[in-house]
Amino acid sequence: MAIPDHARTNFKTLLRAAGDGNLALMECQDAATGNLRYVICAVGRDGGDYVFTPFGHLADGDPYDAYLPPDPDDPSGFLAPDDGGR
Repeated sequence: MAIPDHARTNFKTLLRAAGDGNLALMECQDAATGNLRYVICAVGRDGGDYVFTPFGHLADGDPYDAYLPPDPDDPSGFLAPDDGGR
């Protein structure tokens, strides 16, 4: 699967912010569930104000349980949970 251009652009922005020391971890409330989330943000300036741009949140619990990696034998698929995705 190809990673879409917008995701690549956002990732490059995130890497640049990290390289410049302009990342923050903010405690936020999930708009849909109300749960607390720990959100990775790029920090910028707008005049004298700080601007925080959210890029995503840290996984709750074990991140290996939250995501399925790509299947190396099927470029359009993902490993199933019982495939030992770790």
